[in-house]
Amino acid sequence: MLAPSAMPKIARYPKRGLVIAILIAVAVLGVVLPTLGSLYVDMLWFRALHFSDTFFTIFGTKVLIGLSVGVLIAALFYGNARLAVRFSRDLYPLYVRDPRGLVQVDLGRIVTKIIWPATLFAGLLSGLAASAHWDTWLMALHGTRFQKADPILGYDIGYYVFQLPLREFGSGMALGVLVFLGVVAGVIYLGRGALMLQTGLRITSAARVHLSLLLAAIALVLAYETHLAIVNLLFSHSGPVVGASYSDIYARMPALRVKMIVSILGAVLLILNAAKERLSLVALALGLYLAVDILGVRVYPAVVQKFSVVPNEFDKESRFIDYNIQATREAFNLDKVSARVLSAESVLTHKDIENNRDTIENIRVWDHGPLLDTFAQIQEIRTYYDFASVDNDRYVLDGKLRQTMLSPRELSSDSLPNRTWINERFTFTHGYGLTLGPVNQATPEGLPVLFVKDIPPESSKPSLKVTEPAIYYGELSNDYVFVRTRNPEFHHPTDDGSVFTSYKGGGGIPLDSLVTQLSLALHFGSIKILLSDDVRPGSRALLFRNIKERVQKVAPFLAYDHDPYLVIRADGTLVWIMDGYTHTTHYPYAEAASAGLNYIRNAVKTVINAYDGSVTFYVVDDRDPILRTWRKILPHMFKPLRAMPQDIRTHLRYPLDMFNLQTEMFSVYHMTSAELVYNREDQWEIPALTQGESRKDLEPYYTVMKLPGEQSPEFILMLPFTPKRKDNLAAWLVARSDGQHLGELVVYAFPKDRLVFGPQQIANRINQDAEISRQISLWDQRGSQAILGTLLVIPIEESLIYVQPLYLRSQGGKIPELKRVVVAYENGIAMERTLDEALSRLFGAEENPKDTGGVVSAHAPETRDLPAQATSRQPKASSEASGSTDELRARAWSHYQQAVDAQRNGDWARYGEELQALGEVLKQMQ
Repeated sequence: MLAPSAMPKIARYPKRGLVIAILIAVAVLGVVLPTLGSLYVDMLWFRALHFSDTFFTIFGTKVLIGLSVGVLIAALFYGNARLAVRFSRDLYPLYVRDPRGLVQVDLGRIVTKIIWPATLFAGLLSGLAASAHWDTWLMALHGTRFQKADPILGYDIGYYVFQLPLREFGSGMALGVLVFLGVVAGVIYLGRGALMLQTGLRITSAARVHLSLLLAAIALVLAYETHLAIVNLLFSHSGPVVGASYSDIYARMPALRVKMIVSILGAVLLILNAAKERLSLVALALGLYLAVDILGVRVYPAVVQKFSVVPNEFDKESRFIDYNIQATREAFNLDKVSARVLSAESVLTHKDIENNRDTIENIRVWDHGPLLDTFAQIQEIRTYYDFASVDNDRYVLDGKLRQTMLSPRELSSDSLPNRTWINERFTFTHGYGLTLGPVNQATPEGLPVLFVKDIPPESSKPSLKVTEPAIYYGELSNDYVFVRTRNPEFHHPTDDGSVFTSYKGGGGIPLDSLVTQLSLALHFGSIKILLSDDVRPGSRALLFRNIKERVQKVAPFLAYDHDPYLVIRADGTLVWIMDGYTHTTHYPYAEAASAGLNYIRNAVKTVINAYDGSVTFYVVDDRDPILRTWRKILPHMFKPLRAMPQDIRTHLRYPLDMFNLQTEMFSVYHMTSAELVYNREDQWEIPALTQGESRKDLEPYYTVMKLPGEQSPEFILMLPFTPKRKDNLAAWLVARSDGQHLGELVVYAFPKDRLVFGPQQIANRINQDAEISRQISLWDQRGSQAILGTLLVIPIEESLIYVQPLYLRSQGGKIPELKRVVVAYENGIAMERTLDEALSRLFGAEENPKDTGGVVSAHAPETRDLPAQATSRQPKASSEASGSTDELRARAWSHYQQAVDAQRNGDWARYGEELQALGEVLKQMQ
């Protein structure tokens, strides 16, 4: 019978155990139930998009990898700990100090108590870590050959892209696990007396066998890590370019091979040590390993680099630079760039301008920033609507290809006047309509001309009629909403009140069961979903409505362009187009871009319906091995490009993010000679414009123009280049988008022995022009702010003109108005109310010019607040119609006299301009 003093303890322990059990159960349910709810919601969401196979492939792979690795690591951990405890049984020499003296501690008993929790934790942690790399496992299992071998080891590129990442992850995890197992076993043996260090190393035979085998396994993994280090030499940065250099191939690689052999030898000696103690041999293997690593892998290559390579660097490295050039151009698709040299000698005339009227009529004089501000003021209509971006596109209007700028009118939940749960989830569910106008026209007030505007959307062009203006999925739409509920959805405002609607699309998750509603409540952590009376049979939940988040969730293995754009289809419905990229950081010998990747392809065009949220992936590069690998893994996800409806296909364009990466790399790798790349002799750079104290790189821009040598205008993306640290123009790169030319790159280079003004030089001349500067200063002093827009480089025939819009905004106002257009060509600068007027000033005009429909402005902007006199400076290189010989002689004499006057006054800039103008007149006289 128990003593009375023990009774309270017996009664107290069950209560404490019950409380702990309840707390653990609550904690587990608090994690497990929301996780299961989210998992079920994801399954329903993928099913609604008809991507169930994608969900089960990804989820099944994660579960399989996580369980396999987790069970394996847990078994290793448990077996290792049990062996260590068993091999050190009945040895308890560990003592700790106590007020009573030294007290023995049975570490084995403590370890036995925590072994199961520690095993579960180790298995769970390793399983989660392995499952996070599900895509790496799938790509390694289904990898496609590139049909190209690296120049050093002869492996197919696919080995580096698909196999190497998994092998690096596996070897890293194996090394970490083995080291951890060794530490755990060593601590147990040390704590239980099987391993003693106080009076020299003393170890029992069982402990020696166990630890020796663990160390042998670590040595073998280190040997494999060394093999991977040899492979990774092809990504080395030790030479003048990325890739294995001379010292890597002829010094570091042989040393690594010796190191690998030494690691294997060490593993053999450790196995022998397990059978019979040979600590001296183990010490010898360890010393040899460290010696090879320090002297062979680190010191010897540095000596070779300093005393053999550096004095003769180009001779030693030229072969490897060639490898780098070839790999980089292939990785960024720069080997497909076609080149053309422009003479830059032709003098533009009024006839050339008229012959390129399609280009002139599509010059963009509305910048994204000012246009977005203007749209926000004149077309948002209500505070809860917002224009997130301006998209460049083109449409065939009145038989002509016209560049347009479009902004969808999206719903901004943050701007709702009354942010209640009902308003955010049931009433205000979608945006409405869009605003679209040409890039080159303005109203008499200096505001953009709009082809599509207002609520409901009104279109002045029949082909731009919008039949379904509701935007449930967009760039701003992110919160989940419920549709087809008892609560009517706000559709759009009118003069007579609000119009309401009910969603008729097939998007979203049907709320057809209590399990679905419970799962959504757990997923969002809101019980209101279960309690709401507005939810009824047939109601649907629209989730992941932000299009970027939406496509990333469906296909997380792709990267996406930052600039999706909205398209009006032929039937008046709205769809988003997003460009998807395959990429890697494992293309051998290829230089990495600033984004870190060294291979990229625009392999996929993604179309998202703005109304029902359906997502379709179309293949545009079926030769890309990475995409071909994913098509093996997910055969039902991708459709061929020929399946894309034609009214969507005509709006495909070259993606901006990829073009930025390509221009970054092309600034160096337009050179194909190892000597040029080594010396950076002909390196280009993206022009940067200085405005005030800031300096900003020129951004690529879309435009519609007729390329030199082509017969019809097309939609292109272009960017000019200047020589490194110089301001004159070197070339311009064009990405084509229309028809069979989609994805083509063309570089137009200028002669190196002729000066072609670059953007910064033109900007300087515009800023220094006395008349333009005076008028801008005058406008800035009259309660307004003059804003110079983007300086555009516009190729015409074999020459270039520069166009820069000028906006005026009143102090405190938010509506920039287009007031002037500056045009520069050669030595001439003109600032006029319209582009046509500026071009006429520079190139002359016909006696009765034809009506062009009002380029830039259908009517010249009103300038009641501005001086009526147009500001211009005639080009000294006369491109007006040639007159008689006497007239040309008179002009030549005039230019000569002005040059002499400029020389006397020390105005050398004007002196040069007059001499060039004189030369042009003499050329006409010939």
